[in-house]
Amino acid sequence: MLIPVCAFALASLLLVPTLHSASAAATAPDTSALEFFGFRAGARLDELATHLRGFSGSRMRCRRSRIDLRVSECRATLRQPQLAPVEVWLSAMDSVAGVIMLSGIVTPGQLEEWRDVLEARYGRVGTRLQGAQSTLQWVRRGRMIRLTWRLERGQKVASVSLVDGHVLDRWGRSGAARATSSAAQPLSRTK
Repeated sequence: MLIPVCAFALASLLLVPTLHSASAAATAPDTSALEFFGFRAGARLDELATHLRGFSGSRMRCRRSRIDLRVSECRATLRQPQLAPVEVWLSAMDSVAGVIMLSGIVTPGQLEEWRDVLEARYGRVGTRLQGAQSTLQWVRRGRMIRLTWRLERGQKVASVSLVDGHVLDRWGRSGAARATSSAAQPLSRTK
């Protein structure tokens, strides 16, 4: 009787760390989407337009490229109480955002808030300096988010760029295939 009880107790002790790590993994947030205040590269234009309307009714204006009709360039301005306006620019391929940039002159504390939000979600990274510009960057599963800031005429200018490499790769491959198929055929020399 003592041996089965000891075996049960030993098995229970061995399973506790496994169950604890499994539940911790289940509750850990998925940070591979790389988003910033609800904006994420790889989102559809209609999803982004709805999200923008939530910011004081901001509207997105889009234009199709004349060179590649699959590409749309869109712009909007975010206005939030107690924050400086932030310009939003995005480039979408087949109605999916490949690149999103939020930028503007930031109020005191706004840059620190942006940095705190990103570091709390994605972890601390080293600051890279290039001249007067500072950058923090995170990369996850083919996606990138970058916070950049500098002083310009005594004011802090900051931007957050979100890039989805999968969207850009699909667009690049399909554009190369289309360019190859529509290339001019050589003229016959027999005529």
